[in-house]
Amino acid sequence: MDPEHPHRHGPYHKLAYVHRGKPVCRFVRADCIAAVQQRLAAYKTYRKLVDRWIELSIQQGQAEFFSRVETRKAKPTPNPSASRLSKKQNRS
Repeated sequence: MDPEHPHRHGPYHKLAYVHRGKPVCRFVRADCIAAVQQRLAAYKTYRKLVDRWIELSIQQGQAEFFSRVETRKAKPTPNPSASRLSKKQNRS
């Protein structure tokens, strides 16, 4: 150890992220690196799926609630029994 020119004995691995709006930084032990990388890969896949689900949900909401009213309304189908009743009432 040189007191005038100290050197670190690395390599060091850090994991940095934001949790509840606060930055967090942790050093990762060398024997845990592979496990942390697997978890990070799983998290990235999860985030992609959640982001896609949110995107599709927004698109569906826009189509259902913000599209033009004329295109969403279906024409009412005539009720055949109601038309028969009105004809019978007219004959009496």
